[in-house]
Amino acid sequence: MKFLRPPAVNSGKFGVLPGTFNPVTKAHLALAEAALRVLDHVVLVLPRQFPHKGYSGATFEQRLEMLAQVAENHRQLSVATSEGGLYWEIARECRAALGDALEVAFVCGRDAAERIVTWDYGSPGAAEAMRREFRLLVAARGGPYQPPEDWRPSIDVLPLDACFEDVSATEIRRRAAAGEPWQQLAPAAIHPLIRQIYGTSRPLLQSR
Repeated sequence: MKFLRPPAVNSGKFGVLPGTFNPVTKAHLALAEAALRVLDHVVLVLPRQFPHKGYSGATFEQRLEMLAQVAENHRQLSVATSEGGLYWEIARECRAALGDALEVAFVCGRDAAERIVTWDYGSPGAAEAMRREFRLLVAARGGPYQPPEDWRPSIDVLPLDACFEDVSATEIRRRAAAGEPWQQLAPAAIHPLIRQIYGTSRPLLQSR
């Protein structure tokens, strides 16, 4: 794991919020801020590769620039890249970078949680090892999350205001490409970058 913006502390309860960030949305930021009510720090992680989708739309460097702008004035947020794209790969990279004693929780929405607990990690006992290594803080976007029985002790519900239900990167890209208002869906710090990357002179970008 490589930190673009290193954390101000290296102990306590850390949240890891991975994403494609194409672009960063107000929902991403609200998710991080909700997690900070119970955690000391949140790391926004951009993987160099994704296990469930390809890389298209904004470039890796453009997404990092958006993350850096969003985290600029938030002391409890940092930005990092990971070599692996699976959650347990990211968690282990985080521990290697910051120390084994670190308490790590993954911050995610319902859709990401469903992928985490059902993914075929290709190794017997992988899911059980993950449950021992980190907790999941899951926000109920698009309906409440009902985890499998064996995962329930490792999962906590993260309250998120219902106003963020319809905030998505897909909708920002669609509106920006169509010349429709999108500003209310994205952090103000990255409005110029969104205009540059996704504006009406650009083709409609479909991937997340």
